[in-house]
Amino acid sequence: MPDFTAISPDGLLDLITERAMAVRGYAVIAVDGADAADPVAVARGVAERLRARGRPADVVSLHDFVRPASVRLEYDRDSEFTYRTGWFDYAAVNREVVKPLRDSGRYLPALWDERADRSARARIREAAPETVLLIAGPMLTGRGLDFDLTVALRMSPGALRRRTDPEEMFTVAALLEHGQLDADLVIAWDHPDRPAVRLT
Repeated sequence: MPDFTAISPDGLLDLITERAMAVRGYAVIAVDGADAADPVAVARGVAERLRARGRPADVVSLHDFVRPASVRLEYDRDSEFTYRTGWFDYAAVNREVVKPLRDSGRYLPALWDERADRSARARIREAAPETVLLIAGPMLTGRGLDFDLTVALRMSPGALRRRTDPEEMFTVAALLEHGQLDADLVIAWDHPDRPAVRLT
């Protein structure tokens, strides 16, 4: 199994950017991480670098593709099983984002407003040629989504518990149970100021 190699935060963003630049045509990249890892911030950092190099890029947050509260909270507000299997609408991500981007260069940036618990009322976007779309959020790997590159922000159980909001502690067991399978870049993310990378 490959060892982890220390890398600076900027070096990590540059590495992901380089890997994204190597994908021709429309590219879809997963930044898989618990909310405590802030995968959206990492995705935005990569998107900024891509744009600076002339490559169109956008970020889609998985939290904009949650299921309605009536579904998420049907059985138990704090159910780790429901969080792992029924909280996020991965099928909608495929149907509204990944597949239409590849088929027609169009995608829906958001489906559901999690806080208001209603439709996000977002408009379909037309992607420029060579657009890189970064999808960021928890438990993205192993969902059958057609990613060109997967980046996993991996945290140890202790770090995950320390950095998870007390009201969200029920998610920890689900995140640990799911794991992050078969990622192309696995990042040791216990200390975001001192990450390490393992190439698979």
